[in-house]
Parts: sequence; structure tokens; C-alpha cells
Amino acid sequence: MPDPLFDRDDDANTPLTAEEREQVIPSYITLRHELNEAEQINIGAALRWVDARRRDVLDCNFLRELHRRMFCDVWHWAGQYRVTARNIGVVAHRIAPDVQQAVGDARYWVEEATFPPDEIAVRFSHRLVAIHPFPNGNGRLSRLVGDSLARQLGRRPFSWGQANLANSGETRARYIEALRAADGHDIGPLLLFARS
Repeated sequence: MPDPLFDRDDDANTPLTAEEREQVIPSYITLRHELNEAEQINIGAALRWVDARRRDVLDCNFLRELHRRMFCDVWHWAGQYRVTARNIGVVAHRIAPDVQQAVGDARYWVEEATFPPDEIAVRFSHRLVAIHPFPNGNGRLSRLVGDSLARQLGRRPFSWGQANLANSGETRARYIEALRAADGHDIGPLLLFARS
């Protein structure tokens, strides 16, 4: 299944693949732009759920529930860790322990004030997208989690380049470049991008 951030599809009228059609819930969705619209509506509902009450972002169950709520009206696999290999992320059998480790690390960073609050939120967001735990929606989940953790730490949400990353080529390229720098242990560009 393509990742809209890395495998950009410029043609909104591109039909979904046979694999995607099997997993998509609404039967009317046959084209990429219909999928994008349905996902955006579902993500809006998840944002309202997150904002409705204070939640502990650093919890594996919360992360799975958030993903489920972001995509539950669109995909059968919403909230379920992937079981297949991807060209990005850890091998599938490492997902649960790696997410647990990322949560534990972030809890430690918060308790010990290892990094400033923005950096903790961005580092945690990056760890999630690097693990790539779900079949799709990992970037959107990781940015929403970064925003939620920033709020939990008394900071305002990030701007993430102030553009829809799937539709803005230049902003998307800057984001991917910043992610790759973070993959190489240079968090600085991603920190700058998050507040740009």
C-alpha cells in the first residue's frame, strides 16, 4: 500500500489498487481523491476526540486508539499494527516492542528533562514514523502525536511547514529531507521544520 508522503500520486483521479479496494470500508471510494477526502473527514473526528479531554500521549494503547479513530471509517485495518514488510520502518515482528521502547524512552526524557519539550515531542514523533507501525497513515499519526505531546508538555502544536504535506511538493521535500537527517541522528532540521 503506498504511503502518500513518500509515494506521491499527483493524479487525484488515479484508481485505488485492488489491494486498497479490498481494505477500504466505504464502497463508493474508487479514486485517490475520494480516499483522501474520506480520510481527512475521519482525521477531523479523531482531532475532536483528542481535544475533547486530556489524554496521556505516551501510552501504547492511546497510540493504537488514536490511529483507529483517525482511520476507522475508511480502513478495515485502522489501529492494527502492520504484519507485512514495507520499504520503510522496522520488520513487522519488531513493531510492538519498538513502540513500547519509544514510549518508555519518551517518558524518561520527560521525567528527566533530557531535552527541551519541543525536542522531546519531535524526537518521539520521528521515532514513531521511523518504526512505521501501521499499514498507512504513519506520518499523519506521528505529527498529530507530536502536536499532542507538545501540548501535554505546555507548548503549542507544531506548524509542520504550514502546508498539507501530501499536496505541497516543496514543503514535502523539506519534510522528507528533515526526516532523513533525523534518521542520521541530526534532529536539528526536523526541529526547525516542525516550527516553520
